[in-house]
Amino acid sequence: QVQLIESGGGLVQAGGSLRLTCVASTRYFANFAMGWFRQAPGKEREFAATISWNGRSTYYADSVKGRFTISRDNAKNTVYLQMNSLKPEDTAVYYCAAGPTATIGRDTWDYWGQGTRVTVSS
Repeated sequence: QVQLIESGGGLVQAGGSLRLTCVASTRYFANFAMGWFRQAPGKEREFAATISWNGRSTYYADSVKGRFTISRDNAKNTVYLQMNSLKPEDTAVYYCAAGPTATIGRDTWDYWGQGTRVTVSS
């Protein structure tokens, strides 16, 4: 079983930045693709960004492309999501996910964190 612990959420004004962190409790972290998803109030959980096991391949939702950057440090079992130029519509609970391949579908991910809340005020 892999535990994923997210942190770094909070309240920020529009135009501001936050960096989310997700730490995984597994020695096999480098075997997993990692992803960030988000769920706004009253909406379904949606894909935000993914990164391959070696960090060489990343993919972003159109809504965050150019503003968010996903990265990972396999030596620290950690994946990050740097969020810049935040907008009120980025307000959501952000979830970290681990799985065998980096896909945008929710059902293909094996492990999920408990989420960290991001609120962007206008």
